Amino acid sequence: MIIDIKIPSPGESITEVELGKWLVDESSVVSKGDEIAEVESDKATLTISAEAGGKISFKVQEGDRVAVGSVVCTIDTSVEIQEKTFSEQPVGPVDTLHPKPEPAKDILQTTETKDIYSNVKVTSVAQKMMDEHHLSVEDVINGLRRLSKREVETVLNLPETKDTQPKADFQREENREHMSALRRKLAERLVAVKNETAMLTTFNEIDMSKVMDIRQKHQSRFVEKHGFKLGFMSFFAKAVAVAVQSYPNINSQIDGDEILIPAYVDIGIAVQTPKGLMVPVIRNAESKDIPQIEQEIKELADKARMKKISVAELTGGTFTITNGGTFGSLLSTPIINPPQSAILGMHHIVDRPVAVDGQVVIRPMMYVALSYDHRIIDGKDSVGFLVKIKQLIENPASLLTEGRHPEELLLGI
Repeated sequence: MIIDIKIPSPGESITEVELGKWLVDESSVVSKGDEIAEVESDKATLTISAEAGGKISFKVQEGDRVAVGSVVCTIDTSVEIQEKTFSEQPVGPVDTLHPKPEPAKDILQTTETKDIYSNVKVTSVAQKMMDEHHLSVEDVINGLRRLSKREVETVLNLPETKDTQPKADFQREENREHMSALRRKLAERLVAVKNETAMLTTFNEIDMSKVMDIRQKHQSRFVEKHGFKLGFMSFFAKAVAVAVQSYPNINSQIDGDEILIPAYVDIGIAVQTPKGLMVPVIRNAESKDIPQIEQEIKELADKARMKKISVAELTGGTFTITNGGTFGSLLSTPIINPPQSAILGMHHIVDRPVAVDGQVVIRPMMYVALSYDHRIIDGKDSVGFLVKIKQLIENPASLLTEGRHPEELLLGI
């Protein structure tokens, strides 16, 4: 039986996608549920899974533009998988009382193994990942199930070199990659923002002492109760939701000849993925507490990095937060995410001397930046909004009282 595998609809407004990458080889045998291809729209990268097991046959090539609903491959279900993976073990009785001892590693064998892989080139990114997970080149190579035609073609296309030629101390190699649909759309939007908005940026700095103290004091109990760590982003997302109530224009956008000001706050959280920048959206942040926001940030970020996120989860948003501090950025001017009118940029936390009550003290300080569209947001509102964020983060207990001081609530003023 031959089954057609078609391009699913990523979203209502998307009629065409790009076949970004085949994850299996032509004519290979796949199992039901295996991820077989990546498709890219101008909003997200999604995967296609095999609806049944069998032999696969490609109908389109990598880089082809394909209409939603078109057949990209077929699967012949009459062909079954007969090969066993390396991880399968023979079935038989196991002597649990007298387990067979593992043979001692031969020093000579270990040395030969190192010599075998001594000429394997490892990129700096790959080496960093290997170091983080305590893996050697041998571990990675042994973990590969098989070589595909892609690896063989890579070797065949390598330029021939002679051992008699002296090796240069420098490289002049070039690598040319296809620009994905997501990256192309991102480039277009960034240029459009610069050309179509009156973007300005205002800055401030925040003393992160109290938030850091809260995380240090309660982190273990927080993880024990919720199952995930408490980060900084949830505090800022909640602070934005509270501050918008005082400065609603920050949450607005231009819609033709009108200004649209939503009563809700949908906050986009910029996430860096291998395919480019994605902005999952936290819906109705104003009605959620910090643990709920933190959990949703984690779940959406994981889905974005694993290419499991839907277009609906990336669509919309009334405000965006981006954190360049995770990469070490000390200060930047973030670019607005249209059709939104403002974006908050967080940065690296650095211990700096500051004046507190007439005394110079060392505090963990963060620069923050607010880029905004000056066509509908005045300077007074942009500066006031950022000052409000500063006040809320420096006094995080006020996030429970919608930014009001507890004494004001006590006195009813």
